Parts: sequence; C-alpha cells; structure tokens
Amino acid sequence: MKILIVGSGVVGVTSAWYLARQGHNVTVVDRQGGPALETSYANAGEVSPGYSSPWAGPGVPLKAVKWLLMKHGPLVIRPKPDPAMWSWLLKMLLNCTSRRYAINKARMVPIAEYSRDCLRELRSETGIAYDERLKGTLQLFRRNQQLDGVGGDVEVLKRFGVGFEILDRAGCISAEPALSQVAEKFVGGLRLPGDETGDCRIFTERLAALASSSVEFRYGVEAQRLVCEGGKVTGAKTRDGFLAADAVIVAAGSHSPRLLGPLGIRIPVYPVKGYSLTLPIHNAAGAPVSTVMDETFKIAITRLGDRIRVGGTAEISGFDRSMPASRRAPLEHSVSDLFPGAGSLENAEFWSGLRPMTPDGPPVIGATRVPGLFVNTGHGSLGWTMACGSARVLTEIISGMTPEIDVSALGPDRYGN
Repeated sequence: MKILIVGSGVVGVTSAWYLARQGHNVTVVDRQGGPALETSYANAGEVSPGYSSPWAGPGVPLKAVKWLLMKHGPLVIRPKPDPAMWSWLLKMLLNCTSRRYAINKARMVPIAEYSRDCLRELRSETGIAYDERLKGTLQLFRRNQQLDGVGGDVEVLKRFGVGFEILDRAGCISAEPALSQVAEKFVGGLRLPGDETGDCRIFTERLAALASSSVEFRYGVEAQRLVCEGGKVTGAKTRDGFLAADAVIVAAGSHSPRLLGPLGIRIPVYPVKGYSLTLPIHNAAGAPVSTVMDETFKIAITRLGDRIRVGGTAEISGFDRSMPASRRAPLEHSVSDLFPGAGSLENAEFWSGLRPMTPDGPPVIGATRVPGLFVNTGHGSLGWTMACGSARVLTEIISGMTPEIDVSALGPDRYGN
C-alpha cells in the first residue's frame, strides 16, 4: 500500500519505520528541513509509562489557581480571542473528575507500557543509540502533603502491574546520590524503576536515517490540504504539487486539526507550550543519574549523556513560539535548587515546543470515518513515551491485522466523529 505520512517528529518517523517493515511504500513529508525539528527537538527526555497521567484530574482547577499565582508556577494562561482555546479549556475542566481521571489514565498507561516494550525491542534489533539510560524516574516531593496524596496513582499502577517504590528521604538519595547535598529540601518520592530516558531528537534522526533505505523523506514540503475523491482520501496537495497515496496518516502534532477539519474530522488537539534548558554538565557527581521530577514545579530534570535537560511549564497561548525570560527562570531555579553546580547555566540552550494536547489526556490513534485517512497525534507531553507503541499499533490496523493491545478507546470517534 502507498502511504503518505504528514509529519516527521518522533511519532511520524516511528510510524514510517514500522509501516516500511510491514512492506508498505511509505513517503513522509514535513515543512521543516529535517526530522524532529519541532516538538521532538528538545523535550524533557523521559520515556515514562509509569508517569503517564492526564493533566485533567480532580483538584486541578483549584491547583491551577495556585499555580498561576506561584512565582515559579508550572502553569501560564495567555487568553486570546480563539474559540478553540476556550473550547479546549472547557472540555479539560469537564474531565477534572475522579471518574474521568480514572478512565483516561486507564487508557494511557497500557499504550505507554506497550510502547516502552516496543522501544526496547527496536533498540535490540537495530542497536540504535540516543544517550539512553535505563534507570527509572523519581517523582520528588518537597512536602508531606504530596507524598500522602499518591494513593490514587499507586492504585492505577498496581492495576496495570507497573512497578513502583515509595521512598523516604534516604531512599531518594540512594536512587539519586547527588540529592544528598540538598536533603532538607524534600521529604520523599515515588520511583518508577521501569522508566527510561533518552534524547528524542537523536533517536528520531537516527531512526529516520535507518529507515531512509525504504522510506522516502521529503523535507521542506508542507501539506496544505488533504484531497478526497469518491469519498476516499487520495493524497495531499503541497506547494510542490499533489502527492497521491492509498492512505494518509496525519501525525502533524498541534497542526493536525487544520488538515482534518475541512474533511469533517474534528479532534480537540490544542498546543500547550513547554520550555526546556539543555546544560552541559559541569560536575558529573552533582548531576542526576536519570530523571528527577520536581513535583512542586512540575519540572523534569534528566541526564542525557554529558548534558542535563530541564523541561517543564504548561503555557496555553495558542501557536505563540516566543521565549520570554520569565519562562526560563523556573527551569533555572529547579535545577540549581536540587542540583547546584551540576550544569553550566550560562551555556544552556533555551528552547520551546508546542505539545499537541487533548483535553482528556489520551492520544488520538486510529482510523477516521474517511476511508484511507488515519490519525496518530495528540500525545501531549508523552509523544516520546508513546511513539513506538502508537506507531506499531497503527501499522497493524492499517495492515488489517489485530493489534497486540486494544486501542479502540483511543480513536477519533470518541469525540463524536
């Protein structure tokens, strides 16, 4: 089958890899000059199925008010006269119940766990390297209230057989020795030993290179609109002309609704901007071993080879790509507070990316009601975590196979399409 994929981030490239392995004729188009140059470029570096949770949850509306008032708060809202923004926010609020949170998390954890296993298999088969580390994630709590409130998440982890450890201060230091120098700043943590870390951009670039012998990558080519004939998708119109295909996969992140909307496929994917700093390591002994999630500020601090990646903030401001210094400050504060002197802040690279978020949390994976049109987007901050599993499942669906896990609840029809 001739398949066109729109988007060469980690989700688009992994989709191309699995489809080509299944014998399909695959072409990938992207408006950028290479793979992983937008949201996949400098994310937090976590492959964290155990930390796969919807942002919408019970208590979040009240927490949001607090976060907005914090000096280094994790949430920023810049109101705009944009109906899509307000519709997305309303739908997210409607998902902030215990019942919806349980449903949505139960939809996210299986695909995330499966994806981590697919990544391990791919790594074993190809020998691909991307500054990976297999040392887990530590969710660090600065207050006893945070530690006492993990019961709900732990129950879901138990339900799906996800390994975890609830640690006191000494246990956190055992997992992350550099924290011994700031032991008075935290009370305990939740460790997920099955989680991994790695540079998403390096992975995507190297996987695209491995796939290039059987996949055509066309960079600098923007898909302007999808084309249907006889009620079926037949390809996409680009500035370079029409590209014909038997099937089209939209993996364009936050830009996916623009392509799907004209065909009557409406998915509430909206950009939520995140920021990151990448620091060269100055003192390796003072750096994290893997990923430490600073729960108070919702900032992840990850070891990537000889660098430290610091990622966080949820900014709802549409497609604004500006990078104000006020958003750099929380990242610098968290890493210097927990790992003082570990990295060189003056030589750090500051970056922002637009996470494609759904208001309920789970991604959108599967066939649309338009024959030949498929979606693989809406992974939010978990695109790196869920990429391989999402791509493999979608490949099985397109190939007429029965997927190894049930993803029927992740399809676009859950939004009434």
